[in-house]
Amino acid sequence: MMHNIILKRNNKFINGTVTLTGSKSECNRALIIEALSKGKVRVENVSDAADAVLLAGILRENQESRAKSQAGNASPDNSEIENCKSEIVDIGPAGTAMRFLTAYYAIQEDDVILTGSKRMKERPIGILVDALRVLGANIDYEETDGYPPIKLKGGFRQQTNKISIKGNISSQYITALLLIAAQLPLGLELHIEGELTSRPYVEMTLAMLETAGIKHTWQDNVIAIASQEFTTTSLHVEPDWSAASYWYAIAALADEAELFLTGLTPYSLQGDNVITEIMANFGITSQFRDGGVHLKKENKPISRREFDLKECPDLAQTVIVVCAALNHEASFTGLETLKIKETDRILALQTELGKMGVKLIEKDEVYTLDCSDKFIPDSIFINTYHDHRMAMAFAPLALILPQMEFENGPVVDKSYPAFWNDLEKQGFEVVEKEA
Repeated sequence: MMHNIILKRNNKFINGTVTLTGSKSECNRALIIEALSKGKVRVENVSDAADAVLLAGILRENQESRAKSQAGNASPDNSEIENCKSEIVDIGPAGTAMRFLTAYYAIQEDDVILTGSKRMKERPIGILVDALRVLGANIDYEETDGYPPIKLKGGFRQQTNKISIKGNISSQYITALLLIAAQLPLGLELHIEGELTSRPYVEMTLAMLETAGIKHTWQDNVIAIASQEFTTTSLHVEPDWSAASYWYAIAALADEAELFLTGLTPYSLQGDNVITEIMANFGITSQFRDGGVHLKKENKPISRREFDLKECPDLAQTVIVVCAALNHEASFTGLETLKIKETDRILALQTELGKMGVKLIEKDEVYTLDCSDKFIPDSIFINTYHDHRMAMAFAPLALILPQMEFENGPVVDKSYPAFWNDLEKQGFEVVEKEA
């Protein structure tokens, strides 16, 4: 059942321990690698994020169907062939799954229609489809050119191993291509045009492939992966640094804060661990010991006025909301990909911050906060736009606002299903309200 969340906090003192789910970003990559490895790679600590659970289920069904076909249906009748060709895979709002599965199914023998939610049909896929077509994939658009749903036809025959792709687009397009590269008969030579956005996510992909036995070279703007086999290994999914960022935000807005986040290490593959450096500007110290990270709030003046978030765009909402809450009129760059996420996150931030008089002003791709008209309402209603990060980025404001109501509480299931429960455990008042 759909319900809203009423959120309150009686004091501004935080002290406790939080255990985070596995990283959605790592897990989704690991699941594709596991499927491509044909049993050689196993994933440990699978995330309970809805996107990861969905992707795991789709890949499991695909593997089971293929195994059944190979074992007992070497000569399927015409009806079975037709059913196979008409298979529809609905990934709902899972953008990462859409990008990764587009590449995955492009090199399979299955004929598949990939579709999703209304918003998913508004999120571009053309850059990835174009690249896969150059490689030899047979992909058609079912409705609007450049957008899902798409039909991927079996019988991939590689035409070239060299493709070019712009570096300032979603890193998920690049990752999708890198994940399948070793399975291509001719391998892949990927030329990145211009500056690479979200570089840490690409580095994460390559590091996980390396763990699974896939070698690569990266010279200047060219990443090359030869055709090769996976080795037998396991991929352990780390706790989610994106989820950790919301607790850093809570600590930043508290008067006093001491939190322990279990399982996190300073040597993470996840680019979002840069939240430790960002939040140090707001007085949050990070000490890695006892199998996790200890956060502590120290009162200090905030001096940093410019934040370049191009390598960690998933932290943008969190950092911007914290600055707004603290009346810190900073400027932000590297937000170009935010408009094609689960929602237009720029417009969503502008709209919701406007409910407390804060403006987020854009000029030449630089976004600046104006808190001159900020006020504290007795109660505020936050629209989430079907975007998990809108809910979680705004939740720390409960430390400065008397009452908050969030539309569509379950939206957090996409990446952090236990979010509201964890807040309740740490002393927040969380009440479900039927929508």
